[in-house]
Amino acid sequence: MSDALKWSDLTIRLSSAVLMVVVGLLGLLFGGHVFHMLVGLICGLMTWELVRMVAPLNAPLALQLGLLSAFVSFGAIYIPTGFALPLLLSPALIGFAQLKKNRVVYMVFSVMILLAGFCMMSVRDDLGFVWMLWLIVVVVVTDVLGYFAGRMIGGPKFWPAVSPKKTWSGTIFGWIGAALVGVIFVIYTGASFELVGISIAVAMASQMGDIAESAVKRMMGVKDSSTLIPGHGGVLDRFDGMLGAAVFLLLVGQFIGFPPGLL
Repeated sequence: MSDALKWSDLTIRLSSAVLMVVVGLLGLLFGGHVFHMLVGLICGLMTWELVRMVAPLNAPLALQLGLLSAFVSFGAIYIPTGFALPLLLSPALIGFAQLKKNRVVYMVFSVMILLAGFCMMSVRDDLGFVWMLWLIVVVVVTDVLGYFAGRMIGGPKFWPAVSPKKTWSGTIFGWIGAALVGVIFVIYTGASFELVGISIAVAMASQMGDIAESAVKRMMGVKDSSTLIPGHGGVLDRFDGMLGAAVFLLLVGQFIGFPPGLL
């Protein structure tokens, strides 16, 4: 592949990325209802894209489940967790009953989407701006370093049958970047050095989310989840890493005492 072709999508990717960063940062800074609505919108769009992939001929169902997921994601944060959990799982079961095929794929990913959204809102509400920023920065740095290292260094592919562009060099540099993010936040927040290991684990979970979504796209025979974001594909393409990272943090956060050293 020529250098020009290798970097041909960089300008449009950067332009879209800047816009996403601005919107995301504003939502993160405002927090509260604004951040909840932003997360709800993202969850709804990801669900819509998911249904369009697994049932491309059923556009009405994609719209219905997308809207349901958006409202459920937004509303769940305002009720006690014990009642929020069945609400968050409801779109998965409703969609499972409506779909004719690819039911399990839809069910697993829809649960991930809703739980990830709930985790992001909980981190912002309960732990504050800094720790939601940490989660985002770990995921973004993992993805960005993986992108550039993979193209500049190349080398053996991680799983060419599913994700032909992902390399071991990009994967490892993602871990290194996450570790550096952990060190910076240790210095800034006074958290224990365990945060470095947690950051690497979150990076790995982020990469798992990316790989899982790539596998689904390959299974469904599509290149991108949609064309909503120029240069990046769909919302699910851009947030697949956050799904893995957020669900991982939600599941293990209580066991590891997060943030480490500050509880």
